[in-house]
Amino acid sequence: MPAPPTPSSPSRPTVSEREARQVAEAAREQDWRKPSFAKELFLGRFRLDLVHPHPLPADEDVQRGEEFLAKLRDFCETKIDGAVIERDARIPDDVITGLKELGAFGMKIDTKYGGLGLTQVYYNKALALVGSANPAIGALLSAHQSIGVPQPLKMFGTQEQKDTFLPRCARTDISAFLLTEPDVGSDPARLATTAVRDGDDYVLDGVKLWTTNGVVADLLVVMARVPKSAEGRGGITAFVVEAASEGITVENRNAFMGLRGLENGVTRFHRVRVPAAHRIGPEGAGLKIALTTLNTGRLSLPAMCVGAGKWCLKIAREWSAVREQWGKPVALHEAVGSKISFIAATTFALEAVLDLSSQMADEDRNDIRIEAALAKLYGSEMACLMADELVQIRGGRGFETAASLEARGERAVPAEQLLRDLRINRIFEGSTEIMHLLIAREAVDAHLSVAGDLIDPDKTLSDKARAGAQAGVFYAKWLPKLVAGPGQLPRSYADFHPAGHRDLSGHLRYVERTARKLARSTFYAMSRWQGRMETKQGFLGRIVDIGAELFAMSAACVRAEHLRARGDHGREAYQLADAFCRQSRIRVEELFGRLWTNTDDLDRKVVKGVLGGAYEWLEQGVVDPSGDGPWIADATPGESRRKNLRRAIG
Repeated sequence: MPAPPTPSSPSRPTVSEREARQVAEAAREQDWRKPSFAKELFLGRFRLDLVHPHPLPADEDVQRGEEFLAKLRDFCETKIDGAVIERDARIPDDVITGLKELGAFGMKIDTKYGGLGLTQVYYNKALALVGSANPAIGALLSAHQSIGVPQPLKMFGTQEQKDTFLPRCARTDISAFLLTEPDVGSDPARLATTAVRDGDDYVLDGVKLWTTNGVVADLLVVMARVPKSAEGRGGITAFVVEAASEGITVENRNAFMGLRGLENGVTRFHRVRVPAAHRIGPEGAGLKIALTTLNTGRLSLPAMCVGAGKWCLKIAREWSAVREQWGKPVALHEAVGSKISFIAATTFALEAVLDLSSQMADEDRNDIRIEAALAKLYGSEMACLMADELVQIRGGRGFETAASLEARGERAVPAEQLLRDLRINRIFEGSTEIMHLLIAREAVDAHLSVAGDLIDPDKTLSDKARAGAQAGVFYAKWLPKLVAGPGQLPRSYADFHPAGHRDLSGHLRYVERTARKLARSTFYAMSRWQGRMETKQGFLGRIVDIGAELFAMSAACVRAEHLRARGDHGREAYQLADAFCRQSRIRVEELFGRLWTNTDDLDRKVVKGVLGGAYEWLEQGVVDPSGDGPWIADATPGESRRKNLRRAIG
């Protein structure tokens, strides 16, 4: 066998800000072939018809899903000991083997490949259930199926690849997704791992960081940069790689503040040969594959956030009814009761957002890229708030570990662990800050598609003139529709005010009016800042947060009416939806106020002063307990000098 070629560029690519944006833009789905409720919402159009009546799963999907949930619940209650996982920082091998035998690793894989063929709705219910037993197990299953080998192959793989790998993923093999590098997070244009074509193979060199499941994986999805050549276009490309291949070394098993059972590591590739037949899609399609996979893959995180909210509510209810202060249960003190109300109402809304988005994903008649991103953003933020409130409700016991509580004779309630475990969800699969920018880009897509050339410095005068004409036609039709709508008519959405129930129609009228206000605010900002709009990240984040609240309000009302119509706790659902919408409206009004009254400009000046050392005097009077070493570890390609920490399960 000939010697593998040396990577053409072992150093990290030098990429300008503009080039990085171009890479990210090229990876986006450019077209909107299906309707999108959330996209319309950001444009000021409240398309309730896209989500109401609430879409429903097929009877056979429900039966198959419920049967599996019953088995999974029994497994969680009898085979999983979350305290052991927390203590040992590892999921026992027999638990993982048991999950394989149960079919949990093949929940989303079609039955013809040996999987269970569950819908997105029931896959999410399963993640919420198993994640409540231990969140690290939820992360294990989610990373395997939501972003690991099964989902990219399902959407982009060849039939041969599906026949080869999906049966393994359904029952025996664990998969992982490897994109991040020590110096590359949400800016994949700077990806340094290379894959150089050599005959019928590619040769991989590089280092990957935070490889969830990577320590125990059998199969990897690896993103690597392929040099452009006469045979191919090159670019960031996706590969299925056997984790036991020669030249792959798991150099470290990372440890975190939460998710202590997470099998997450650092993986080095040194001249690893991968058959060209294992490339997913064409060269250069890797980022598009990753982003498209995440459209539904992101729903796994809010699923576990919903499970966390349900558990928070259970503990808050039981504890605050027993704990008494000043002659009555603490729940009846307003300061505590408001926290419990927030947890109950928010859990209801999160489940409404999740189920609605998931059912739309199953039906595949709507484009849910924004809905899934909003669910991830909103779920991860609100779950952290609920867990923090639970710790506060529990008082000193909330800060105490479950093991310590048990040792002194009290119920072992892992409230502080939940707070630690949930914190990563604001970073996983796109940090809150990145999600704000991603959603904002999709939300203004209609504007950029007609007027983008006006603010593009590379466009010619004729291009700008043509864009101006197109924009004039678009805005002449669009802007007048933002003036008035059904939200101003007292009898609109009367279906949501049935006799004997709370009135939700007023909340939907508020959503309709506020969606138009949101669209007007966005248009005004684009007119004011034009090409500088993308630098106004504080403003864009608030715009997205308002949209997330409006989406959650809509989903909560639709879910409440759905439950009422089928006679399933309808009165209580209406009450929870009403409480959530009233809480949400307060947050929305605050966000609108902060669109134009904020400290964004002053903050930028302070940041420049901090980076320039102007305030170093403020840091005096403390010691720094940090250890020595570089801020970012060296990731120069080459042979590993460390012990391989990979371990196979079963």
